[in-house]
Amino acid sequence: MEAIQSRSEFRPDAGSRVLVVEDDMPLAELLRQQLETEAYSVTVLHDGEAARDAIPDGRFDLVILDLNLPKLDGVSVLKQVRPSVPRLPVLVLTARNRVEDRALSLDTGADDCMAKPFSFIELNARVRALLRRNSGPINRTSQVADLVLDREKRKVERNGRRIDLTTREFDVLEYLVRNAGRPVSRTTLMEEVWNLPYDPSTNVVDVYVKYVRDKVDLEGELKLIRTIRGVGYLLADD
Repeated sequence: MEAIQSRSEFRPDAGSRVLVVEDDMPLAELLRQQLETEAYSVTVLHDGEAARDAIPDGRFDLVILDLNLPKLDGVSVLKQVRPSVPRLPVLVLTARNRVEDRALSLDTGADDCMAKPFSFIELNARVRALLRRNSGPINRTSQVADLVLDREKRKVERNGRRIDLTTREFDVLEYLVRNAGRPVSRTTLMEEVWNLPYDPSTNVVDVYVKYVRDKVDLEGELKLIRTIRGVGYLLADD
C-alpha cells in the first residue's frame, strides 16, 4: 500500500470526522495515521455491533467500513443503520474479490467500494470525493409534477400514492430528480449511482431504470421518465 505526503493547502473537508470500522488492528492503525495526516478527525472501532451503535448518533461525516467484521458483518451494519442516516457517506473496504459481494454492498447502501489491497492515494481521493458530494446544500424534498421525493425519509409519493423502492431504485430516481429536465447518460448513472466505471457489456442501468419507471409511471399517468435514444434518460414533466 502506498503512503502519501501530507497536504499543506486548505481543503474544505479538513477536520471532517471519519469513523474507521476495521478488525485488522495494524491496518486500522495505518488507516488512522494516514487519515490524520490528511487532517481528518478519526475514530476507530473493531466490530460491527460497536459500529451499529455509534453510527446513528450523528457524530461522523464519513464511515470507512470493512465487510468481514466480528459480531456483526459490514452488510448487516449497513442494513441496520442506513434508514437512520440516509445521507452519511459510507466507503466499504473488502478483501472479498467477487463482483457480487461488492454489488451487494452498494445495493445495501454503500456509496463506494474498494477492494483490498488498495492504494492510499486512491483511498484519499475517494474520501475527498464522498465528502465533497455530501457537503453541498440539498433540499430535503424535491417535486416534479405530482411526484414528491423525500431524501431524509427516503420516501417517494406520486399524487398521494406511496411508491416502494429498493435502495438502488431510490438512488437512481433521486439522481434523475436532481437532474430533472436534463438528459442523463448511462455512463453518468453508472458512475454517480453505482460508483463504478461504465461497462457497455452490462445492461444494469437500463434494468434499474425500467424497475423505477414501472413503479413511477403507471398506466394513465403522465410519463415522467423517458428514454433519449443514443443518450440515456430524462425525467421531466413537459
